[in-house]
Amino acid sequence: MRKAYTQLHIAVLLAGLTGILGRLITLNELMIVFYRLLLTVLSMWLLFSWRHKIQRLPTMHIIKIMTVGCIAGLHWLSFYGAIKYSNVSIALVCFASIGFFTALFEPLILKRSINWIELLLGLLTLLGVYIIFRFDTRYTTGIFLGLISAVLASLFPIFNRELLKKTNVESLLVWQQLGGFICMAGLLPQYVSTDPSMRLWPNWEDLGWLLVLSWVCSVWAFQLSGAALKKLSAFTVNLSYNLEPVYGILLAFIVYREDQLLNSSFYWGLGLILIALGLHAWIIYAKQRAAFRTPQ
Repeated sequence: MRKAYTQLHIAVLLAGLTGILGRLITLNELMIVFYRLLLTVLSMWLLFSWRHKIQRLPTMHIIKIMTVGCIAGLHWLSFYGAIKYSNVSIALVCFASIGFFTALFEPLILKRSINWIELLLGLLTLLGVYIIFRFDTRYTTGIFLGLISAVLASLFPIFNRELLKKTNVESLLVWQQLGGFICMAGLLPQYVSTDPSMRLWPNWEDLGWLLVLSWVCSVWAFQLSGAALKKLSAFTVNLSYNLEPVYGILLAFIVYREDQLLNSSFYWGLGLILIALGLHAWIIYAKQRAAFRTPQ
């Protein structure tokens, strides 16, 4: 059990590391996502084919998966765009507002009743983002892109829950990453026409970090979280991923000393977001514990 917890938190830490790498790689946001998805698709296809994990699926189902993959690709595009136009900490704080958008969109898409507690806690995270934006307007574009990233990030897990009823995880990941890659390739001409001087090819240092982003933060992180899920509940895994923004911000403070670039409004906003995440975790834990104690 201890090994499973260790694997899980390494996976969450690696998820937080993606923001650090997004700033470290000198390519623009589109080319980062383009190469990340290209390397991940090739790696996962080889790995999962070798393990005979890829299912034969109907064409329409594959198209649905790839469409959701396009949403995921646009999420990463806006996330790395937020980093490029602001910094890692701002992008991750905005990403923490995913809880509000999930509480809003999940009932609408799946036709369920709204969970008002989750919606209120989500509004608390948005208030935290507003405080940062209201008193520090240097990062307006980055905050806007970060919120778009959170909106998109809230959508594809909702669709994935339905898709996984007919698909194993490995098949979904492969086709989804491919859909995201095709989406990024489709945006490439538009980016080039807007900025003809944009660099298309990574240098050797960028290529090394892109391999880390793909193999370590995508492929290996998936293997770790999958192994942890065999021993831990889905609830524990999902709850632990709430720490992703926290780990990422701490890494940004250590690696880039972003704590010296941020004013007090950032910390007030971050404090509200952490309170919301903590309350949400406590409410879910209390519900799980009550359900466990209730006689069947």
